[in-house]
Amino acid sequence: MLDNWMLPRVFPIGGFLFDFLFVLIAIPIEAYVLHSRLKFDKKTSTFYAISINLFSSVIGWFIFFVSEPMLPIQLKSELINYMFFNNFKSPNTQPLIILTACIIFFTTFLMKFFILRVLLFSLNESFAKKEEEEEPKTSQRLQRRRFTTLNFQNTNLVTTILIANSLSYTAITIILLFRSK
Repeated sequence: MLDNWMLPRVFPIGGFLFDFLFVLIAIPIEAYVLHSRLKFDKKTSTFYAISINLFSSVIGWFIFFVSEPMLPIQLKSELINYMFFNNFKSPNTQPLIILTACIIFFTTFLMKFFILRVLLFSLNESFAKKEEEEEPKTSQRLQRRRFTTLNFQNTNLVTTILIANSLSYTAITIILLFRSK
């Protein structure tokens, strides 16, 4: 299956430009949601929104270019026809598009959540300071309280990323609907 793997000779420049437009639309929407729900300052929320969108976009294009050579000929033909001519040959493609859109939405949501978790963990300077200052013996009540707080923060982060991703995908869907008319 990977014997015939090679880089494509023609890159979908229109697809790249639309992805750039989508990222430019998603960044301010998601930065606003991060700012209002997680109480980051505007600079920090913009940094996190830019980071998670660019990383997820790069990972998405990588997955696209790796998986495209493995697609059946009919799907490749439909994909190429849509990327270059903005239409489909077969009318039976709509259920596949809906399924693919749902998969992309939830995959992007999971990628953004994990990317933001890694960024928050790696850029959190107070985390390293707390470990140095922490005493070796802590009470069970304090450990339980920290675990509950971390659980709440994790739930809040999931909800925030889900809301931000939903709002940005809604804006992108509206633009795609205007594009198709």
